[in-house]
Amino acid sequence: MRNILCTSIASFALYTNTMAQNTQEFNLHVDRFADIEVLRYQVPGFEELSLQQKQYIYYLSQAAVAGRDILFDQNNRYNLTIRTLLETMYVNYTGDKTSNDFRQFETYLKQVWFANGIHHHYSTDKFTPKFSKEFFTEQFNAFAEKAFPHLIGDANTKTMLREKFVSVIFDPAVMPKRVNQAEGADLIQTSANNYYYSESEENPLTQQEVEDFYNAMRNPDDKTPISYGLNSRLEKLPSGALFENVWRLYGMYGEQIETIITWLEKAKTVAENDSQKHIISLLIEYYKTGDLRKFDEYSIAWVHDTQSHVDFVNGFIETYGDPLGIKASWESIVNFKNVEATKRAELICSNAQWFENHSPVDSQFKKKQVKGVSAKVITVAMLGGDCYPATPIGINLPNSNWIREMHGSKSVTIDNITDAYDRASQGNGFAEEFMYSAVEIDRRKRYGKLGDDLHTDLHECVGHGSGQLLPGVSQDALKAYGATIEEARADLFALYYLADPKLVELGLLPHNEAFKAEYYNYMMNGLLTQLIRIEQGKDIEESHMRNRALIARWVLAHNGANAVEIVERDGNHFVRVNDYGALRTAFGNLLAEIQRIKSTGDYDAAKALVEQYGVKIDPTLHAEVLARYKTLNLAPYKGFVNPVYTPVLNKKGDILDVKIDYTEGYTEQMLRYGKQ
Repeated sequence: MRNILCTSIASFALYTNTMAQNTQEFNLHVDRFADIEVLRYQVPGFEELSLQQKQYIYYLSQAAVAGRDILFDQNNRYNLTIRTLLETMYVNYTGDKTSNDFRQFETYLKQVWFANGIHHHYSTDKFTPKFSKEFFTEQFNAFAEKAFPHLIGDANTKTMLREKFVSVIFDPAVMPKRVNQAEGADLIQTSANNYYYSESEENPLTQQEVEDFYNAMRNPDDKTPISYGLNSRLEKLPSGALFENVWRLYGMYGEQIETIITWLEKAKTVAENDSQKHIISLLIEYYKTGDLRKFDEYSIAWVHDTQSHVDFVNGFIETYGDPLGIKASWESIVNFKNVEATKRAELICSNAQWFENHSPVDSQFKKKQVKGVSAKVITVAMLGGDCYPATPIGINLPNSNWIREMHGSKSVTIDNITDAYDRASQGNGFAEEFMYSAVEIDRRKRYGKLGDDLHTDLHECVGHGSGQLLPGVSQDALKAYGATIEEARADLFALYYLADPKLVELGLLPHNEAFKAEYYNYMMNGLLTQLIRIEQGKDIEESHMRNRALIARWVLAHNGANAVEIVERDGNHFVRVNDYGALRTAFGNLLAEIQRIKSTGDYDAAKALVEQYGVKIDPTLHAEVLARYKTLNLAPYKGFVNPVYTPVLNKKGDILDVKIDYTEGYTEQMLRYGKQ
């Protein structure tokens, strides 16, 4: 589970810088195209690490890059061939690079790189190319053999391949959504991801078949169920039979997994301690076998390792890319602990039982004993897979409910990423355009960064770690609505406690007024400003955005002007909070209901909440927000290039040091990764 800019646009637009770093010879801004700005993140403290720790990070960083092609293929079965073709065209093009066709082609390629495929990373809508079919056809004819020397054997094959690419890239009716969440649709047949496949177009795999296949595996009496289907593609044979094509060594994605294992083996030789060596050994065994019981062993060992300075995530983890929340995308993050900032997270975790005991949910849904909750603030050293180029700012793992209940969970807040957002957003005019008055702007300047950080800490540390399922309830019971409900549950837990005097008592907030900055920001974002990320006429579809809309709109509908309202001034609309105490009460009431839905597996109630409050958009209000945002000339989405790590070797090939470099550009990095 992850926190993807939990307060969204307002977060990175309104941060104030709190990390004093030497930014000389560091160019934060890398590239800008379409709706994207690419940034760099710094890795403060890397130079102070021991040689062994630097080597460990280097090997893990190579493993983090090695699985990139897996995610491209998971997102759509044509992504890898399209990327290969586009890169070949780009590198070998000798025509007029100032022409509109080439400039639009370059933008499209950069979008494909950023999204790890032909569908937008957030909306999951297929990109609409703005270069002509004639330009594409001309370049295909020129470079197809160079891109696919072993695939194109004759003119007919080349023609068929060209027609397929033209259809997939240009036809808006072909694979329009990577993840479709529309109510009433067959979510498997209408989603263009590559988690499900049928060998016969006349006999496609259906949502009902998928649900029946995995429901038949589950045993309601199993207290320690595996995450059925997490690491496989479910395929349908012409006969109608279904089978799982497992992602493992000598299986699907075996070549990439073999490379990952090679780097993990190297990392194990320089691990900090026996615990890390054991964790890596379990992960390697899981990659070799595909055995999900082995994955659970790995997850348990990982969650218990709270003392290591360097840490990492590598594997098939999050299920947001599957409309049914079963299949996991490949991702990796390599990081090390920010010791000073971690004290804040550790203080929250040490009081996890207090938070659980005092939450406003029914006692039967609370954990009687909170186990193994740990958290830290980290400095990320490398991003990979579904965490790159767009990355979360917080992560809470493992996702298995029984492991969380019996062994606990581990949370991280990524400090150097939020710092990069911070510095990129200073003085951009966002606050003045969308906040109600100078009171809210000033409060945000003073307490906004602190409130954002605490919200993320509470969301990850104790929000996701709170509550329990009733006996016999499957963690997949809420189906397509499960991710939205889970993110809403964690957000509400964090929001409820941000206003609690306990945070002032613990020294986490300076006084009882500071929480108001985050409360206002959250409501403004959920009701107004997150709409800038959605195309006019579209519904809200991404789980985190649905969660925020659900919370804000439910509060608005059930508390009227007593707590919060949308007011008009000079033709524009603003959020006005009238009673912060009433707002907290509303958050608590909704938290109680969301936890009940989660604990009991009440699918119908989950569907009703999400569809009523989290999906549809007022078109008039949406048009206004988009128009106001356009005047600011900002990019609504941001992502990152990775630093480059280079080992310094002696004549024997031994590593004497690892140097870090921040100068590689976006295009250069993407082309280098493509070659690798």
